[in-house]
Amino acid sequence: MTRVHPLVSPWGRFGLYSFFLDAPEPAIVDTGIASSPAEGMAPALEAIGRRIEDVRWILLTHGHIDHVGGAYALWELTGRRARVVIHEADAPMLRSRHAHVEEYLAGRGRYLADPDGAAKVAAATEAVISGEMEPDLLVRGGETIPLGGDVTVSVHAIPGHTPGSVAYVLDGQDDVFVGDAVQVHGAANGFPGYTDPVAYRASLERLRDEVRPRRLYLGHPYRRADGVPYGVELDAGQAREAIQESLDIEARVGAAARRCLREGPRETDSPYSPFAPVADGLGYAGDPTLEPSPFFTSMHAYRAELAREGTTHHG
Repeated sequence: MTRVHPLVSPWGRFGLYSFFLDAPEPAIVDTGIASSPAEGMAPALEAIGRRIEDVRWILLTHGHIDHVGGAYALWELTGRRARVVIHEADAPMLRSRHAHVEEYLAGRGRYLADPDGAAKVAAATEAVISGEMEPDLLVRGGETIPLGGDVTVSVHAIPGHTPGSVAYVLDGQDDVFVGDAVQVHGAANGFPGYTDPVAYRASLERLRDEVRPRRLYLGHPYRRADGVPYGVELDAGQAREAIQESLDIEARVGAAARRCLREGPRETDSPYSPFAPVADGLGYAGDPTLEPSPFFTSMHAYRAELAREGTTHHG
């Protein structure tokens, strides 16, 4: 049995969670931000009698800054001996700070009407990404990663939140690490965020029906409908509930978004413009401008989906 230890580092409104896999070749799943390895992980590992220098695998669930930001710093603390793993579709986010600015401008930035938005994202990448780097191993899903002895981790592609989101499964004990791929009602912003709703649904169904976690480890304390957060370590029953609730919420959000888009999104004074009917219909009253702005990320994803189908109205 490979022990799993959650490691938490603070960041603004969020707790950033990484997970230590106490294998013969120890691994850490996700790396928080630049300060997380030295300020959060190292003391937590020392408290359980482990050393950050001994980590041999850095497994990244996806490319967002609060998951890859500490990768370079952690790699440095291991004496550059750890191997860094990420899906090929999200690898640009590890290689380049500017890729995060491009993602902002191509998606949610179109709706935020902030002339300084790109500069703010660029400043955030400088502050919280410890370094640009080339990964040691690019995955697509289907790979098996050896953690020494008879311990292995299998890789499953679960796109939707990002194109390169993956689940890492501790083989034989069905501990599943999904980063932000199970959104439920979102984290601090209270809204689920994804870049491809069709892929997001398919990935949730795959987790529910094929992967079937015995324990599910989340990147943040995602929230139920009543706003109460799950923890980041869910048992099998909680995992099924969180996955199903994520599917149910996406169905409601998707129905409202597609209705708004087919009627033609309209520019208004609403902070949710041009998607105000979606927020109204769902009863969503959160601040859509707070990063990571999941409301606009998801709305843009539905807009892109309908554009691909050739049925959207341009508003």
